[in-house]
Amino acid sequence: MRVPSLYRQKKLQVLLAGAAIGFCLSWLLFLYLFGAMQERQAALLEKHKKTIDELKVQLDIWQEEYKELNKKNLHKLTVQEIEIDIINYKKYGIDDAQSIFSAKEQIKKDLSVLYAKDLETVYSHKELIRQTIENKTLKINKRSYSLHVKEWYFYTTVHIQLELDLEGG
Repeated sequence: MRVPSLYRQKKLQVLLAGAAIGFCLSWLLFLYLFGAMQERQAALLEKHKKTIDELKVQLDIWQEEYKELNKKNLHKLTVQEIEIDIINYKKYGIDDAQSIFSAKEQIKKDLSVLYAKDLETVYSHKELIRQTIENKTLKINKRSYSLHVKEWYFYTTVHIQLELDLEGG
C-alpha cells in the first residue's frame, strides 16, 4: 500500500504552514505575556518584602518602647482596690455577717484616700496607715473592739488582714 503524496496539495501545505507559524507566534506571545506578568509579580513580591522588613523594624521599636514603658509604669502602679479581712471574729462570738461587713466597710471608708495613689507613696506611709487602723475602735453588737494589723500586701490591690481585740480586756 502506498501513502498518498501530500506535497502536491497546496491548500494543505498552506494550512500546515499557517498552523506552524501561528503556533510559533502564539508561543512567543505567551512567553512575552507570561514574562511580563512574572516581572510584575516579582516587583510586587519585592515591594511586599520591603514593607515587611520595615514593619518588622517598627515592631521591634514598638516592642522595645513598650517594655520600657512597662518598666516605668511598674514603678508608678496605683492602688485600685482595698481588701480587708478580719480573721478572728468567731473567737468573740460574732456570727453576724452583716456586722463584719459593716466593720470592713468602715475601715475601707477610712482608707479611701489611698485609692488612685501610687504604690510607692502608699508603701512609704504604711506606718501612718497602721496607726490609722489600730487607733480605730469598732462597735459590734454593743461591744468595743480594737484592731491590730496581722499582715498586709501592697500591689494594685492592698490586702490587709486584721485581728480583733476586745477593748479594755
